[in-house]
Amino acid sequence: MRRLALIGMGLVLLGANGARAEGLTIGSKSFTESVILGEIMAGLARDAGIAARHRAQLGGTRILWSALKGGEIDAYPEYTGTIAREILAANPPRDAAAMRRALSTHGIAMSRPIGFNNTYALAMKPAIADRLGVKSISDLARHPRLRLGFSNEFMDRGDGWPALRRRYALPQTRVRGIDHDLAYRGLAAGDIDAIDIYTTDAEIAYYGLRLLTDDRGHFPAYDAVLLYRADLAKRLPGAVKALRRIEGRIDASRMIALNVQVKLDGKSERTAAAGFLEATLRIAPDARDSGLWTRLADRTAE
Repeated sequence: MRRLALIGMGLVLLGANGARAEGLTIGSKSFTESVILGEIMAGLARDAGIAARHRAQLGGTRILWSALKGGEIDAYPEYTGTIAREILAANPPRDAAAMRRALSTHGIAMSRPIGFNNTYALAMKPAIADRLGVKSISDLARHPRLRLGFSNEFMDRGDGWPALRRRYALPQTRVRGIDHDLAYRGLAAGDIDAIDIYTTDAEIAYYGLRLLTDDRGHFPAYDAVLLYRADLAKRLPGAVKALRRIEGRIDASRMIALNVQVKLDGKSERTAAAGFLEATLRIAPDARDSGLWTRLADRTAE
């Protein structure tokens, strides 16, 4: 039995590696919106007749960027603010043209914007904000005992908590890193007073939160784009053209609606993506088996 199990695992790995050599590998970060976009990208590729695999929820920016440069994935959805403040932080580009030139030195290309800006913001429950007279991030400086709960990546990134604290001279010390989804629950339960959010999050309206004005303009625009390997067009003809069909097709309201479908309505990311592709680009839903064995093979390969 042990020999059979090892042979079976070897076949799974060979099959997965073969798919990597012949097809397109999409990556996504560990949050709902990124996974939805990854599923949309995979659907676009398959509609063009290109075998595609989506390695979902691989981690944060550094993991995805390293995987892309190393050739472990071919493309993933990213945001211009993250590219400027995290990926190219040593020499931040002034505009999109400079950003493309800088990325090209790493063998990476960038699409035009997908159509929405998903920037960071800080949010509070309106009742707490009203009681304390907090309307902007600057107002937080008057309340040093506030409990802040930020996503783990926000705690470390170049435009996250350390830079925000310096920019606004914030005195809070009761600050902890927490999973993004759990932060909303902690805020609703009264365990946290303020959290970081993405402005296309489904939970903002659900919990009726107030976004604090970024009165010192700390957060840049985070226009959603696709990053992909510069050799992709030569290696997989038609892949780049297929992926770039998404350019300008998703505005903020549509992205929020897709997030709502997953986070609040209980649909899977794949189902939400399939619905978007069918409604917007007339692409038939993907009929691939997405059951236990397919997911097991994907995870084993990873």
